[in-house]
Amino acid sequence: MSGIPILITGATGYIGARLLVDMIARHGDSVRCRVTVREGSDASFLRNLPVEIVRADMHDPVAVNEAVKGAEVVFHCAGLIAYTRNFRNRLYDTNVLGTRHIVDACLEAGVKRLVATSSIAAVGSSDAKSGIRESNEQTTFTEWQRHNVYMESKHLAELECRRGVAEGLDVVMVNPGVVIGKSSEQGMPGSSSNEVLRMIYEGRLPLCPDGATGFVDVRDVADAHIAAWQKGKAGERYIIVSENLSFRELFERIAALPGSRSSGKVFRVDGVAGMLAGVGGELFSLLTKRPSFISIESLRQAAHSSRYSNQRSVHELGMSYRPFEETLRSAIMQ
Repeated sequence: MSGIPILITGATGYIGARLLVDMIARHGDSVRCRVTVREGSDASFLRNLPVEIVRADMHDPVAVNEAVKGAEVVFHCAGLIAYTRNFRNRLYDTNVLGTRHIVDACLEAGVKRLVATSSIAAVGSSDAKSGIRESNEQTTFTEWQRHNVYMESKHLAELECRRGVAEGLDVVMVNPGVVIGKSSEQGMPGSSSNEVLRMIYEGRLPLCPDGATGFVDVRDVADAHIAAWQKGKAGERYIIVSENLSFRELFERIAALPGSRSSGKVFRVDGVAGMLAGVGGELFSLLTKRPSFISIESLRQAAHSSRYSNQRSVHELGMSYRPFEETLRSAIMQ
């Protein structure tokens, strides 16, 4: 068979699935896509796609080596998002060791380029006290971020990528903001971020943090991965954010959507109220063994007014971002 052999990890996840579908639609027979799927994962939407499915868990270096063999390009989208402290070990095993296994396998197989899905969580946070108003790709990872289990895991995963670069591997890192938006195709994986937006829209979540962060459409994230493969500079990372918003601005925009049951009136999550909400989220996660988007660390993170520059992605990758209102409507109203 002809076509560039490509491996995508995490293809049953939110970003990986979007990337896979767009890759096939855009490049057709010029690529041959292989995907890794863990035992027990729902891979039903893959049935009608021209892909080779390989059963491999990122925790298993032997299985990862076998999956990577023969690939010219690897997109490492597999990862875990969690903010509660009881997930610390799982975050390290999945995000850090999983990335280590991919990097090692790519080095062993002579892969031409690895595109790694990172996050703005691994980028140094802007901070009014330090005078940094907007983070870019060179902003230094800060001390407070090291105490956030998810941010630390993504930071360490990037260090594994940089170790790969030092050993001769061509790696480009993609750092999306909060990824939102829904796919029009049936059966595509969703995300907890969309669920949270829907809760706000329905008036079921009036708790609003004081901070700010960057948001981006999942379709733009898929575009950025493909652009990073084709245009990205080896050893570099690219912040993928369409718009920076305070959480209060986000609530206001959701309240303005047709049919919204959100009044726009919100309760600040700080002090004792924030601590109680965080503890509640930690207990929920501990009892259910599931991640919670509300935790002590996620609320501390949300209290920071972090803003991110997308200029490098625009100039070097040629990114053109979708309007945020379009993305917000797709996340909530489809």
